[in-house]
Amino acid sequence: MGAIFSKQPGGQTKTLPFFAYFWTVVILALAGLIDSIYLSISHYRVYTDISYQSFCAISRAINCDTVSQSPHSVLWGMPVPVWGIMGYFLFLLLLLFAKNNEAAHVRIWPLLFLLSLVFSVYSIILAVISTVSIRSLCIMCIVSYGVNFLLLYYTWMIRNRFRGDRIFKGLRNDLHFLRQRRMFSATVFVPFFTAVLITVIFFPVYWSFDPPHLAANIPFGVTPDGHPWVGAQNPEFIITEFTDYQCFQCNKMHFYLRQLLVNHPGKIRIVHRHFPMDHTVNPMVKKPIHIGSGAMAMLAIYAGTKDKFWPMSDLLFSIARKMHQIDAKFLADKTGLDAKKLSRALYDPAIRSKLNKDIVDVLKLGVRGTPTFVVNGNTYHGQIPPEVVAKVLN
Repeated sequence: MGAIFSKQPGGQTKTLPFFAYFWTVVILALAGLIDSIYLSISHYRVYTDISYQSFCAISRAINCDTVSQSPHSVLWGMPVPVWGIMGYFLFLLLLLFAKNNEAAHVRIWPLLFLLSLVFSVYSIILAVISTVSIRSLCIMCIVSYGVNFLLLYYTWMIRNRFRGDRIFKGLRNDLHFLRQRRMFSATVFVPFFTAVLITVIFFPVYWSFDPPHLAANIPFGVTPDGHPWVGAQNPEFIITEFTDYQCFQCNKMHFYLRQLLVNHPGKIRIVHRHFPMDHTVNPMVKKPIHIGSGAMAMLAIYAGTKDKFWPMSDLLFSIARKMHQIDAKFLADKTGLDAKKLSRALYDPAIRSKLNKDIVDVLKLGVRGTPTFVVNGNTYHGQIPPEVVAKVLN
């Protein structure tokens, strides 16, 4: 989308009226708002719907879901796209004043230019984070980046084409212009900022997977072949999970299965199998991904020798995606283990041998990714179909 002009007889060009530019900016801001609403819904479903996959989850490099799963998708206690909704809404509210005839086509545009500049700078920051840290790009995020840069271009062009003030003088004049219209400004902005404050305070932290606490009366143990289990002594429904502590979907399904277990303790048993997608321990993985998940599995195996497997497993799932390095003291304090012995477990040949055996056994079963589940003899990749769970529980 470029400059708006019309051809005149003789080949001359004539700038279109102010409102042609104005409505272009309105349409762009609405497009950004709609895009942010979609991304907010998608972010919510990524964390709460076990079967959800967005249309732009195309590959590892182009995947909106991977970006949503990153800790960088949340800023100051709210998802980034929710902040986007508020930003575009504020932009549209300011446009109510820019449309006013009293503005003489120059008021509020310096303020809108500054807001567009903030949007654009933050777009660059997010693009760098997606490329360097997350290593995955979101198509709908790229759309919002484009919208932001176009808003910056058009607000700059309107200021120049209609002879606006210099930017700092214009900002002062904009604030004076708003103060002169106190009643209308209060009617527009007080409800908006009140709604923002309420949203920030009460926004639900749905992206935090904290599994329900296991009651003391829920049995746990080890299968005959040495794998930890928790749940019913005489289960109707045995779920074997093959997981990686740094795998987002594993974490999500772990939370979901724990809820099922707590709600149906007499029917379900969960058996845990380690399958870290860490190239340092898993021969199937050729490139560095989920680095450290092998060490986490070894810590969980050691905790299992002290009857602390499930507390350690829950803790590792909750911190794995936030932890840049393993803090044995922190893990020991939280689980009641000895920090020095826990640290030594990472170099214990017996612990490493147990992990190697688990990985080899899992590979022999044909498992090639996480999470994978075996439910009463049937294998499911990625998730357990809700209808399977419903059928058994009913």
